[in-house]
Amino acid sequence: MSDSKLAISRTTNIGPFEVGRLAYGCWRFSGSTVADATAKIEAALEIGANLVDTAAIYGFGEEGFGAAEAVLGEVYAAQKGLREKTVLVTKGGIHPPVPYDSRASNLIESCEASLARLKTDVIDVFLVHRPDLLASYDEVAEALTQLRAAGKIREAGVSNFTNTQIRALQSKLDFALVANQPEFSPLAIAPLEDGTLDIAQELNLAIMAWSPLGGGRLTAAHQPEAGTQEARVLSVLDGIATREGVGVDHVALAWVLAHPAVSMALIGTQNVARITDSAKAYDVTLNRQDWYDVLVAARGAPMP
Repeated sequence: MSDSKLAISRTTNIGPFEVGRLAYGCWRFSGSTVADATAKIEAALEIGANLVDTAAIYGFGEEGFGAAEAVLGEVYAAQKGLREKTVLVTKGGIHPPVPYDSRASNLIESCEASLARLKTDVIDVFLVHRPDLLASYDEVAEALTQLRAAGKIREAGVSNFTNTQIRALQSKLDFALVANQPEFSPLAIAPLEDGTLDIAQELNLAIMAWSPLGGGRLTAAHQPEAGTQEARVLSVLDGIATREGVGVDHVALAWVLAHPAVSMALIGTQNVARITDSAKAYDVTLNRQDWYDVLVAARGAPMP
């Protein structure tokens, strides 16, 4: 049998941008000091995580709507040249108490407000955060087209869209969407079976996997209840981690990155040391048997 090891590169592309396979999520930046937030961004850059992900909604209920973007904007303002070192992704379309609002006027206003908070003149990749079931695809496409034509965004994509929703929106655009951001981890395997990862390969969409550690459940510190999906998955991850001399979180990240459709995994830790430590995921050598063992544990049933 030929070598069954799964190669995990350190870089990939999202549209025209070269980025690290690990990306940094700033969803918990609200409440951080500028100094603390700067240290986190710099730690991410040190491991090659040059894509920085945020959203207008991050901070709502804590420090207020747009708070995470505002902190990141202060970081950019204080550290000249830092903005140019990052590929900036933000998202719009969630406006509590109304769940979703992707009317053209609202998406445009949301993007403009994000630009002001982030203290930048352009968003590298602007994502529609979740599908608004009351907004027509023509209307969403109109907003993205206007923003791109005005130079306020360089590229556009979606987050948490189904494969059919992606195809419908793409049909209304005369430029290609570049990304989709779904939840994907050994505890959230739906994208493997619902077409999310398939259409990404069809349309050349960068998959930005959010919560690749299952919201912190795929770490050594988590103690799951016996017999649960978490317990099964952690048992398999732990066996691989022991062999590889790393943590179960590193194996989980490597598992996500090993799929051919997945461009990057978004790490969201607010601990600088753990940001740096995340790079050990690149040191994990998985083979095909390892990968399917984790999937079987996640499914709770043998492969058909």
